Amino acid sequence: MDTITYFFIDVLKFVLAGTLVFYISWLMIKGEINKVTQSKLIEVKKASLQTTLPLRLQAYERLALFIERINPSHMLVRVHVPKTTVKEIQQFLIAEINTEYQHNITQQLYVSAQAWAVINRIKEDTLSLINNAAGGLSPEVSSTELSKVILTHLAGLEANPYDAGLMILKQDMQYFF
Repeated sequence: MDTITYFFIDVLKFVLAGTLVFYISWLMIKGEINKVTQSKLIEVKKASLQTTLPLRLQAYERLALFIERINPSHMLVRVHVPKTTVKEIQQFLIAEINTEYQHNITQQLYVSAQAWAVINRIKEDTLSLINNAAGGLSPEVSSTELSKVILTHLAGLEANPYDAGLMILKQDMQYFF
């Protein structure tokens, strides 16, 4: 054999030996790299949880308050204005609900998609309830009549949607504990 062939055989030996050494070293170090990576990931998650957990809990608190504030049985007592008409109180209630919703819209960033869907559903159902009840009455009738119709409708429901919404929020929040 000539010198060029010996040269390539020697190079091939060194390449194979180097590859083998690198592979064995990689297998030995790989476990340590994974341990370090996992511990760093746990530290990042822990720091993130310490930062976001208070914000997430506050979001659930604010959304629970939102449900309570738009619950007609609470809202009608809170915003009752004597000598108003159905049309006036209807507009006021709708504005009140929309203002409360806009005030809490950013909370969707901190709650689950299911919890936010519940909030949207309760808001829309409440607006529909008010509009449907007002639609069945003359616009000049006393606002007390609208309150009676709405409260009678709520009393006739098998399950209170506002209590159910609060229960879903509570269950969703239990994920953190």
